[in-house]
Amino acid sequence: MAGSIADFKASFNTDLARPNRFDVLIPVPLGLIQYVRSTRQLTMRCEATELPGRTIATGSTKIYNIEEKYPYQTTYGDISLTFIVSDDMNEKKFFDAWLDWINPSNGSMNMKYKTEYAVPITIYQYDLQNKISYSVQLLDAFPVSTNGMSLDWSSDGTHKLTVTFAYTRWRNNSLEAQALEFFDTTLATVQAAIQ
Repeated sequence: MAGSIADFKASFNTDLARPNRFDVLIPVPLGLIQYVRSTRQLTMRCEATELPGRTIATGSTKIYNIEEKYPYQTTYGDISLTFIVSDDMNEKKFFDAWLDWINPSNGSMNMKYKTEYAVPITIYQYDLQNKISYSVQLLDAFPVSTNGMSLDWSSDGTHKLTVTFAYTRWRNNSLEAQALEFFDTTLATVQAAIQ
């Protein structure tokens, strides 16, 4: 039996998560410290993003006509953040400078070291009481592209800038996830000591 309507209703003993209750914290790379005033507004101006996903790549092995999948690698997709652009175009100037910091637009192919331009970006999800209910940190994040911004005399809208970020991996900041990570590390240490 699938369960009664009363059981279904009882499963909603807390409110539901709302996608419009979030903010994003983007630290400034040290080489762009002159933009620190501009970036204070980025948290408030981030109109849209997503919580990151994760994919486990698998390979298959066939034994006696039974095919089984085994994991061999975790992959992470890029993430996009959309910002409402102010009249002085500070958001556009900042991300242009960040991309230029990674690879100067002077025609050279000299890229900076990742430690010089990558930062940890934190995304917070809030509950209806404005308490953090979920949080992830994108490790070694940096912008890889910005969208073009149309100019049109017949348009009366506002500019929005979508920035796509790459990152090495993401980490769940919840206490439960940290406890599991601690348990996993402790178990690995104990197993290594036994061997």
